[in-house]
Amino acid sequence: VCTILGYLTLKRHPVLMVDDKEKNMKCLTFFLMLPETVKNRSKKSSKKTNTSSSSSGSSSGSSSSSSSSKLPPVCYEIITLKTKKKKMAADIFPRKKPANSSSTTVQQYHQQNLSNNNLIPAPNWQGLYPTIRERNAVMFNNDLMADVHFVVGPPGGTQRLPGHKYVLAVGSSVFHAMFYGELAEDKDEIRIPDVEPAAFLAMLKYIYCDEIDLAADTVLATLYAAKKYIVPHLARACVNFLETSLSAKNACVLLSQSCLFEEPDLTQRCWEVIDAQAELALKSEGFCDIDFQTLESILRRETLNAKEIVVFEAALNWAEVECQRQDLALSIENKRKVLGKALYLIRIPTMALDDFANGAAQSGVLTLNETNDIFLWYTAAKKPELQFVSKARKGLVPQRCHRFQSCAYRSNQWRYRGRCDSIQFAVDKRVFIAGFGLYGSSCGSAEYSAKIELKRQGVVLGQNLSKYFSDGSSNTFPVWFEYPVQIEPDTFYTASVILDGNELSYFGQEGMTEVQCGKVTVQFQCSSDSTNGTGVQGGQIPELIFYA
Repeated sequence: VCTILGYLTLKRHPVLMVDDKEKNMKCLTFFLMLPETVKNRSKKSSKKTNTSSSSSGSSSGSSSSSSSSKLPPVCYEIITLKTKKKKMAADIFPRKKPANSSSTTVQQYHQQNLSNNNLIPAPNWQGLYPTIRERNAVMFNNDLMADVHFVVGPPGGTQRLPGHKYVLAVGSSVFHAMFYGELAEDKDEIRIPDVEPAAFLAMLKYIYCDEIDLAADTVLATLYAAKKYIVPHLARACVNFLETSLSAKNACVLLSQSCLFEEPDLTQRCWEVIDAQAELALKSEGFCDIDFQTLESILRRETLNAKEIVVFEAALNWAEVECQRQDLALSIENKRKVLGKALYLIRIPTMALDDFANGAAQSGVLTLNETNDIFLWYTAAKKPELQFVSKARKGLVPQRCHRFQSCAYRSNQWRYRGRCDSIQFAVDKRVFIAGFGLYGSSCGSAEYSAKIELKRQGVVLGQNLSKYFSDGSSNTFPVWFEYPVQIEPDTFYTASVILDGNELSYFGQEGMTEVQCGKVTVQFQCSSDSTNGTGVQGGQIPELIFYA
């Protein structure tokens, strides 16, 4: 077809386009001169040209017109080409692994280009990849045809990376303005000291290869790069990565960063973790790395689910690290200085008296007058005015998911001989399991020893050994984990308990496989770990106690 169209263009023959809507197809209809006709016409034209060269201009014109009129009629052949639905290159040429070893795959180029930006592709490398995406990916971190270079990283830790202005401008409006805007600067080398090389490479990989490659140790830096160069889809992927990897250990740091990057959804998720697992979050190393503004917001938090002595100790740990950051001597005076007014956000008067007497009062951070006033606050009928907040935090209200519709007892059930009662459950939203509600004695008051455990795919996430006293009623009695356990949605977890007691207990009946508890839906299924008869329809572990 290309040969024919080219021939017609040279001979200046018309091409007629027809759009046949009735047959719902596009047809290219053109008139192709038969070879013999073209040959005869060419001979006639050449002869006439020779004779006309000896004549005058006027006679030549008339002779030429007369000879043209005597040419044999031109024959045309009508050829119709039916065009089908458009297909992408990837549909027409399914990707195949090259047979010979010299053909390098795109993944190999990616891996090599991460560490070597002077890669020279094989001859005719364009023919190895059927799609523009794959061919474009070969240029990732490649000096071939590079028209700009970036010196990325702080002084002493820089890395020189090649780039291609057109590709970068297509992937980022910032790069477009940098290279093609009204104030574009024609520089062969651009310095970027505020972005880590690994994060910049991750952004380039997304722009060139349409692939997202994130790691826990570089995702924050990658988010910063994506925000700086306005690559929103990569930024969204970074936020999703952070949300899925969010835990009490990194919640405070991510809270600080989410406020900096203006990511309200991530901020809300961080607060959920900090509220429910406050003591773990406050004791984490990441808490000492937050900025002063984030420290104040945490100390003000009304729903912080932690003892106030833990909040006080966490604030002192932060102050110690802050003194080091400001190159100050580690003294009581300097700790109080860096805390400033944030010290009064700690609700010291709401501590247990033992915690205050053995902790805050002897820390040296409080003045003598403050210590005396707080002691009077605990004991005196007429309480002095304090600069500290004296109202206890509300904390979080635990929710209870009850899975049985009734309970009962029999003379031969439910007995415990060190065997395990277990059930599996899954939720549709992230929650934090704080403990289990268990049945007690059906024969009057009794004490039980309970070992509770929470597992995911055989891995123990939380456990605790404690005792509880039952009063002989059919009520449930809470047994708590040391710290609430984070539960991810759409994954089954195993709740287990081993009870030790001489008395028979109540047990549940008419169990439900699905329970709606507020905005959380909980599903239950039997567990293979259960050796004492507990299942979906009946048994122990009637309640899950959680924060949501």
